[in-house]
Amino acid sequence: MELRITQRLEPISDAAVRARAEDAAIKFEAFFVGQMLKQMRQGTQAIAGEDSPFKDRIHQDMLGIADTQVADTLARQRAFGIADVILRQLMPTAAPLASTALKSGADPVALQGEGAGASPADPIGPTP
Repeated sequence: MELRITQRLEPISDAAVRARAEDAAIKFEAFFVGQMLKQMRQGTQAIAGEDSPFKDRIHQDMLGIADTQVADTLARQRAFGIADVILRQLMPTAAPLASTALKSGADPVALQGEGAGASPADPIGPTP
C-alpha cells in the first residue's frame, strides 16, 4: 500500500502562532483567576452564617457566573500579568507585551553596598 500526500500544508506565519499563543495564555490567566476567585468564594461560604445569602444555592450559582465574567475581563486586561509571563517564556524574542513589563537589565532591584539592609527609619543620605 502506497501513501501519497495530496495536499501541501501551508506554513503558519509568526503572527498566527503569536495570536494563538496569546489567546491560550489569556485563557489560562482567566482560568487561574477564576480558580482563585472560586477558592475565595468557598472561604466566604465556609465562615458565613446559616441564613447568609452565600449559603443559598441560587446565589452561589449567580456568584459563580459573575466570578467567571470577572476572571475573563481581568484576563483580557492582563491585570495579573500571568499571560505576559507565559508569552515571554514561549516567545522570548518577542517585544514586551504590556507597559508593566517585568524589570530586566543590569540594574539591581535591591540596594547594594552602603545603605543595603538599612531600616526604613535610617536616613538615606550620608550622615554629617
